[in-house]
Amino acid sequence: MKELREGFTTGSCAAAAALACCLWQRDGKCPDVVEIEVPGGKLYRPQIISHPDGSCSVIKDSGDDPDITNGMEVCCSVQVDEEEGPVRFAAGEGVGRVTQKGLKIPVGEPAVNPVPRQMIEDAVRSVFGMRGAVVTVSIPGGEEIAKKTFNPRLGIEGGLSVLGTTGILRPMSLQALRDSMRVELEMHVNQGHRRLIFTFGNQGETALSSLYPDLPIVQVSNEIGYMLDAARELGVEYLLVGGHSGKMTKIAAGILQTHSSTADGRREAVITQLARMGADAGLCEAVYGCKTTDAMAVLIEKAGYSGVWNRLAEAAKEYMTFRVRDGIRIDTVITDTEGRILGKAD
Repeated sequence: MKELREGFTTGSCAAAAALACCLWQRDGKCPDVVEIEVPGGKLYRPQIISHPDGSCSVIKDSGDDPDITNGMEVCCSVQVDEEEGPVRFAAGEGVGRVTQKGLKIPVGEPAVNPVPRQMIEDAVRSVFGMRGAVVTVSIPGGEEIAKKTFNPRLGIEGGLSVLGTTGILRPMSLQALRDSMRVELEMHVNQGHRRLIFTFGNQGETALSSLYPDLPIVQVSNEIGYMLDAARELGVEYLLVGGHSGKMTKIAAGILQTHSSTADGRREAVITQLARMGADAGLCEAVYGCKTTDAMAVLIEKAGYSGVWNRLAEAAKEYMTFRVRDGIRIDTVITDTEGRILGKAD
């Protein structure tokens, strides 16, 4: 297997663009290349694109990570004050603004995270010392791309976030997904919510938001185990975990990473609970031949064993409660494709 190539974060791109803009103002010529050391310890030497208005930009290279912003242009303009003062930030085209409390950036501010802010400030200070400045960060096309990210769920409106903690983008899309989900969870906790719903995707959110409208919902994708750990660490007191039978039956089999490449115990979980209820071998064999839990549900209802879904909900609850070491009260609900409740444990 070939070694995957690392890239650099949006924050690194913005810092490099800001440095180039400052050097242009000081020296009267825009540099072709700049060099910065990112927090992760690596040197970043991107090509610089100059613009007639005095701004500079860098094309983001995400390496081998399937980052949605790969190849986008990250642009900065810097307006330097005559007096000493802070470095302030403004949102240009394609950069979002924070509209909800609970994130690391105050409401109303551009969605430029703390580490990229520090990187950009360091770049400005390296050229102009302690003089104040306004740095406007833009990502053309970012408003449309942002609709495909977690930003709408986090209350970041109008564009993308400028992210990064080490400045290096390592090809670990799973970790990026986990980080995004944890940020959403932290936001709800910081807003004072200790009672939440975990579900797996849009279908589950649609169903559960209509059934339980008073609880904030966090989508956990396939990472239920990781998110249970995060919830316990952050002090969540109650979770309603629910969604389609396909995911919930995997949890009922003790599988807390539910991607199909990890494991698939759906048939085994359902048949185990059917057998405990006294179902005959014919029904168990028929269920074993089903490829989806929706198909299983049709056979189970016809045979009069719909109570099996309550048992599966209870089994899922037991596994998740064990995962959090009884640190969170957990209830569960299993739904079908239409969002109707098949079973629950509460």
